[in-house]
Amino acid sequence: MIKYVLFDFDGTLVDSKDAFLTVFNQLAAQEGFLPLKHEELPYLRTLTIPQRARHLNFPLYKLPFFTLRLYKLYKQQLHQLALFPGIREMLQTLAARGVEPVIVSSNSEANIRAFLEQHGIQEIKEVLTSSRIFGKDTMINRFLKAKNLTSPQVLYVGDELRDVLACRKSGIKIIWVSWGYDALEVVQPAAPDYLAHSPGEILKVIPVI
Repeated sequence: MIKYVLFDFDGTLVDSKDAFLTVFNQLAAQEGFLPLKHEELPYLRTLTIPQRARHLNFPLYKLPFFTLRLYKLYKQQLHQLALFPGIREMLQTLAARGVEPVIVSSNSEANIRAFLEQHGIQEIKEVLTSSRIFGKDTMINRFLKAKNLTSPQVLYVGDELRDVLACRKSGIKIIWVSWGYDALEVVQPAAPDYLAHSPGEILKVIPVI
């Protein structure tokens, strides 16, 4: 029986593309990276993170430092964020079923909690964060251990290849959602357990786990 559903934040619960674009271009102007254009986003969805870095002339080794700066500026763009349609209702339904939603993100806890408070989202009590872009499996494992959970009691929902790979390392199942940052062609080789093209489809998956 599923007790917890772990959600990625950016690209899964929240449409943050415009905020990310604004902040990235602020830093690109300072650091000499190529700026992002809105019309490039569909193409970038078809690339892995290393491929995106090459496309933008961005040194991948700078990613940890860049990410810390990005999320500090991100707080100024919270007004650009919006829940994807159907997310609020999906969270309410999960809570009504006794399934607890938890956020697992590389964004900052301060940013996430500020957004949840601004939008009156009370269903999410726990927020797990790490500045490591590829460290979600560590957070998942710590969560499982702290709650004394087995893998079948937890389900992950995310939009990126790194989410799928983290779940593979942690031994939990994942629903990949199609409305986020990575296109299907990027994540398909990693074989996510389930695909969802709307928040309602997430709810359809959970009873059959």
